[in-house]
Amino acid sequence: MNPWKNRGNKPTRTGFGEGIAEAGGLEPRLVVLGADITASVGLDLFKERFPDRFFSLGIAEQNGMAVAAGMVLAGKIPVFSTYAVFAAFRAADQLRISVCYNNLKVIIGGAHAGISVGPDGATHQALEDLAVVRSLPNMTVLSPCDATQARQAALMAVREINGPVYIRFGREAVPNFIPENLSFVPGKAQILRNGNDLALVATGHMVWETLQAAELLAAEGIQARVINMHTLKPLDVTSILSAARETHAILTAEEHQIINGLGSAVAEVVVKNYPVPMDFVGIQDSFGESGQPQELMEKYGLTSSHIYQKALSLYQRKKSIHL
Repeated sequence: MNPWKNRGNKPTRTGFGEGIAEAGGLEPRLVVLGADITASVGLDLFKERFPDRFFSLGIAEQNGMAVAAGMVLAGKIPVFSTYAVFAAFRAADQLRISVCYNNLKVIIGGAHAGISVGPDGATHQALEDLAVVRSLPNMTVLSPCDATQARQAALMAVREINGPVYIRFGREAVPNFIPENLSFVPGKAQILRNGNDLALVATGHMVWETLQAAELLAAEGIQARVINMHTLKPLDVTSILSAARETHAILTAEEHQIINGLGSAVAEVVVKNYPVPMDFVGIQDSFGESGQPQELMEKYGLTSSHIYQKALSLYQRKKSIHL
């Protein structure tokens, strides 16, 4: 039985904004840099509470990233959030050299990530951002699964993590199901469901879809372990290897290209240490398109039913190998 209950849909961007606003009351050095999309990324809450610590830089993402680096050198803890396509790509040079090379504590919010940003289309659907940011030295990469966890991730980034942090979140309201008292520890995955028939490793909005897929599998007598990999860097190698050794099959699920995202990160660990059959749910090396979020999730194979079908196939593959 699934113990995780949806307490109501809520955007992860809202949770991120709540976390930053809360952190603002705890950390007087915290400042926020806006890029003309302040409300869109949830940072209007901070702006309203701490107007003297909010700076609007306009539509100038490269400048914003560079200013954030300068703020650190001036003794501040800056938060700079924009759409993930701009944070990871348009400002890539400043992110790599000014922020990561100098190992500066800048919290970067990668907003509107994934295909579910919907009607904005391919230009605004960040499907490759994880590939970029997880390859950068000194970077911590967080991908919370719901609004509650996005709030926790924002607080943790401000209060506990040294060096640059990238927090990935979406626009649409999604199920909010993580309890407030479930601790969030960067680099330590959460086992949301036990099972030894196969492991389903998911990140971001795909965690809820994966939990629903596990329910469908349970109806077939297949007990799947569900792992919320909310941190892509540093990766929880221990949880991955335990899953490989105990279930002997791993399926990953992400709202991102299957190339160089969560699936690639998990496969890097598995192939080196304990090879087992694997498969991947994600965007299959293509750009997105304009459409309603749920329609796009269906078209690109990112729903619970798609995860269920791939998991069934992987389970049968595992059984044929172990006969």
